[in-house]
Amino acid sequence: MKDKQDALLKRNDLPGTSSSSQDIQEFLKAARGIGAPKTAGDHGRLVFALDATMSRQLTWDQACHLQAEMFHEAGKVGGLDVQLVYFRGFGECRASKWAGDAGQLASMMGRIHCQGGRTQIKKVLKHTIAETRKKKVQALIYIGDCMEEEPDILCDQAGELGLLGVPAFMFQEGNDPLAEHTFREVARLTKGVYHRFDRQSAERLRQLLGAVAAYSAGGRVALEKLSSGGHKGAQLLIGDMR
Repeated sequence: MKDKQDALLKRNDLPGTSSSSQDIQEFLKAARGIGAPKTAGDHGRLVFALDATMSRQLTWDQACHLQAEMFHEAGKVGGLDVQLVYFRGFGECRASKWAGDAGQLASMMGRIHCQGGRTQIKKVLKHTIAETRKKKVQALIYIGDCMEEEPDILCDQAGELGLLGVPAFMFQEGNDPLAEHTFREVARLTKGVYHRFDRQSAERLRQLLGAVAAYSAGGRVALEKLSSGGHKGAQLLIGDMR
């Protein structure tokens, strides 16, 4: 995957193991509020996943501009490597190589056009699980507007992601009630955060992306430092992660 710009994620080639609800809750209780440590000099790793189906074309264009905030805030802490994951069309779900700067990521995003299709959030979660088993992933960002899959299956994957200590930050465009319920559960099971936004709240989304990046690069300490400095996105996340 690392030597290909876009590696296709096959439907059943990402391994996983099931975990009991009790195991998940016990682990999350013990790990609450603790960011995973990184070796000195390592960049944080963030999976940046987006729904690229047709309904999201306008917001995709917006996200291409907003993603630079992630690198800006992470750079203050220690740096960030981001992997873009997106799905669209008929069963297409792809992951980019890991990018270490805003220009690389913007270039990759600029070559992608939204296409009609159903959501493939399960593949996003399974891919994030597989990546963090190779090397620790500090966080998952997901941006989407709807959910057309079985909620219980997604929650099972989210529980497994939670066991690995990877919070999912679920950002929903619009107000689809089924998507909201499922996104909230995914966030809860991973000790992440759910937020809703619309096309008029680009500034808030920009700040939230920056706050998640700071968390990915420096953990809870970095997020709290950013919050104490008056960063509104960090303040929102800190309040929701308590």
